[in-house]
Amino acid sequence: MNFLVDHNLRGHSVVLAGSLAASGWLELISIRFVLFEKVGLAVTSDDRVVWQYAQDNQMILITANRSMKGKDSLEQVMREENTPISLPVVTIGSIDRLMAEPDYRERCIDRLVDIVLDIEDYQGARRIFIP
Repeated sequence: MNFLVDHNLRGHSVVLAGSLAASGWLELISIRFVLFEKVGLAVTSDDRVVWQYAQDNQMILITANRSMKGKDSLEQVMREENTPISLPVVTIGSIDRLMAEPDYRERCIDRLVDIVLDIEDYQGARRIFIP
């Protein structure tokens, strides 16, 4: 499963990938973190463009701070565009804890793995907060 990494999580995705590799998960399942610049998205892209790109390319958007106000806010886009087969948006509850607390980071990894393994159960869920 490919995760589209919100521009503010660039360094965090490296830590997540390292933790996935260290725990052996990457030997068992395919998880890849893809940065905006790798797919041609500008860091200034609005939430509607980002969400639509992720859906069109069967990617799960992973974020920490996408807006919840305005006509193109992530929350509004999900309300308008989400379908029963839409992939969810994964939101990390605390990026500070992700970096500072190994236990929190491990719980985030466990949730990501659960989501990938049971993606059918999460389709249409709109947003999933982790851990």
